[in-house]
Amino acid sequence: MANRSKTGPPSWLLLLYSLPTKRNTERVAVWRRLRKVGAVQFTTSTYLLPDAPTQREQFQWLANHIRESGGEATLVHAQEIEGLTPEKVVSLFNSARDQEYIALKKGLQAFLSRKQKAQAEKGAAELERITRQFRELREIDFFDSPRGHEVAMLLGRAEDSPKQKWPRLDRKNYRGKRWQTRPRPEIDRVGSAWLIRKFIDPEAKFIFAIEPRSGRDVIPFDMVGVEFSHHGDFCTFETLLRRFDLIDKAVRKIGEMIHDADLDDAKFQHVECIGIDRVLKGWGKSGMRDDEILATGFKCFDGLYEFLLRR
Repeated sequence: MANRSKTGPPSWLLLLYSLPTKRNTERVAVWRRLRKVGAVQFTTSTYLLPDAPTQREQFQWLANHIRESGGEATLVHAQEIEGLTPEKVVSLFNSARDQEYIALKKGLQAFLSRKQKAQAEKGAAELERITRQFRELREIDFFDSPRGHEVAMLLGRAEDSPKQKWPRLDRKNYRGKRWQTRPRPEIDRVGSAWLIRKFIDPEAKFIFAIEPRSGRDVIPFDMVGVEFSHHGDFCTFETLLRRFDLIDKAVRKIGEMIHDADLDDAKFQHVECIGIDRVLKGWGKSGMRDDEILATGFKCFDGLYEFLLRR
């Protein structure tokens, strides 16, 4: 997490190394260490980290270890890498973390599916192990991969008490607000924003940030540790439905579709929003602005809503 608060273009550390061909044990040890510190492979024998004191110390330690093992190692500081934009380099790190988060998410979903059947003590130990793995992964998630937030909210769902009751809210008290969510909105965030604008706050303005902001007129949603987010078995869209007591049948059906696409647990056996989610992800990867993703995504949900009304 070293680079999250840093402003301006990031700079980079490159470790170039070689080891004698017969040093297989040392080669494996170096590879494991590189993976543990979150380095990404740039070429066959070149690895990359953001330039920060902690990462610099880790590469310096590795360079000394390689030399002591009979190899050669060079540490390079670079402001830019020819042929790669800073955004492209960041995407290399996020892609690597995404794969690790996806594997962790699958394990967490499997835990949730058998949670009720597991013995309390055994279940607590397993959840503690998964939580520890997540914290370790966050330490090397230098550029705040969106998949990390997904796992964080899934962990919150695992830790939630299913008996927790939430009071119903009056929509009149939530008019003309600024609603905040994370950048690169996908199915639950876009769907929830559409629900807010159409049924809760017609004057809603949407802003984007990694961490929730404080303020009387700023209401965060689909973020870790906030009121309007994942709770128990509910995605954020479903939480909003229940908190604001929205009983429109078409909207509730959309909530089921978003649940299946977002939580990937096939609870309602709907597939309609899986395609919409892939489209939203594609727009995000193409560089479309967050507000444009919302505006265009709203049209998808408007169409889906009208279709369900007229079935």
